[in-house]
Amino acid sequence: MSIKLRLTAWYSGILAVMLLALSAAIYGFVYFNTYGDLKDRLKLQAQQVQPDMGLNNDGTLGPVLRGPAGQSLFAQVYIYDLEKLILSTNMTQINLEFKFPAKENVQKQQGFSQSYYGGNPFLIYQQAVDVATSSGNHAGVLQVAVYIGEQVTMLTRLKNILLVGSFATLIAAFTFGLFLARKSMSPIGMVIEAANGIQTGTDLSSRIEYDGPPDEIGRLIETVNSMLGRMEDFYKDLEDSYATQRRFVSDASHELRTPLTTIRGNIDLLQKIWEMEPGESRMSEAEIRQLSIESVKDIADESQRMSRLVADMLSLARSDTGRTFDKEPVALEPMMTEVARRASFLPRQAEWSVGAMGHLNGKYIVGNKDYLQQMLFIFIDNAFKYTPSGVVTLDAVFYQSQVGIRITDTGIGMDKDEVPHIFDRFYRADESRGITEGIGLGLSIAKWIIDEHGGSVEVVTRQGEGTTFVIWLPLLFAPPLE
Repeated sequence: MSIKLRLTAWYSGILAVMLLALSAAIYGFVYFNTYGDLKDRLKLQAQQVQPDMGLNNDGTLGPVLRGPAGQSLFAQVYIYDLEKLILSTNMTQINLEFKFPAKENVQKQQGFSQSYYGGNPFLIYQQAVDVATSSGNHAGVLQVAVYIGEQVTMLTRLKNILLVGSFATLIAAFTFGLFLARKSMSPIGMVIEAANGIQTGTDLSSRIEYDGPPDEIGRLIETVNSMLGRMEDFYKDLEDSYATQRRFVSDASHELRTPLTTIRGNIDLLQKIWEMEPGESRMSEAEIRQLSIESVKDIADESQRMSRLVADMLSLARSDTGRTFDKEPVALEPMMTEVARRASFLPRQAEWSVGAMGHLNGKYIVGNKDYLQQMLFIFIDNAFKYTPSGVVTLDAVFYQSQVGIRITDTGIGMDKDEVPHIFDRFYRADESRGITEGIGLGLSIAKWIIDEHGGSVEVVTRQGEGTTFVIWLPLLFAPPLE
């Protein structure tokens, strides 16, 4: 059974019980009030009627009733010893007699009863009485009755009205309840359709349109739409990640293929030379030795290149897994001085200029010294590679609560369209491919290190005029713990 039918059934069942209880309460209230007044009236009449001996209507001596008898009230007395039935005047006129109980049952049957005589309903009150005669007191029974045809008709009509009205109300409530349940649950159907559409397809951009009130259904649809949005973003991120991974594997394979091909070619060459018999080679021993040295040097260079590539790939794999590194307060002046000194030994053709570092004294940042130095060497080494002639400068500036480490070169620069891609893995400007040494992973690693330190990088470049990188890192204002 669907939720709509269950809700409607529960609602209708509760309404049926409430209608039944209300109808019973209304009917009971009217019944007891109607018959309560009649019973009080009969009791009062029974107290006012006095059975006695006297002349009957036919002139004979017998028991008679003395006291008021209303137009709609009927009374009779029966004296068991005399076996005479005395009727009130209004009973004799319509030739009406009530059944009387046996003498031994009079005490048991005192009270009210309802009976039909001649097809007419009567409410009868009977009680045992003693009738005084010349021969003494005799036991008898007094019956006082009232015609209740109007009351029975009215209560029957009331019962029918309550039953028919309750049934009609229940049918109408079930019909409208089912309609409202369907209307209220229709957004749930939209949610199911959207979920089925997503399950059977790949379009996560679909959303559930809802213009109803912000009730539970509205909040549910809002939650589902929000969930769909997050799923869409996650799916896009996953697709981008897969695309990046595929590109990464393709680029890594390409980068590894070149050194492996060079190493294998040189090894094959050395193997052929060393397997030659004496006299087979036309080269002198000096030439063979020189060729061997060059081949071994090529193998060593390519091995170092592969080692750097593997190390860079491990660093990026660590960043992809979300792993981080330990951080502690790092003094800026000693670190920058050491970086400047060691950078002077890097292979370069440009001049190396270091700005004043005195204003860094006493300034600290929270980070990892080794990774910070690796990041700075990546930028400096890049500047040397792309500056065949000119100057590479290192200095530092302050702005608000940050320190900006600035590396400036007067090299080949970049086009502005290339700037958004320079931190992508294996990306290298077209003009630099095959000209400058490198595999295109350095800046990706540097960007990861900057992000892990809560910093940012600013790039200013112009093609043919040079490039400036400014690495902004937050300063530590609290004194470092010793």
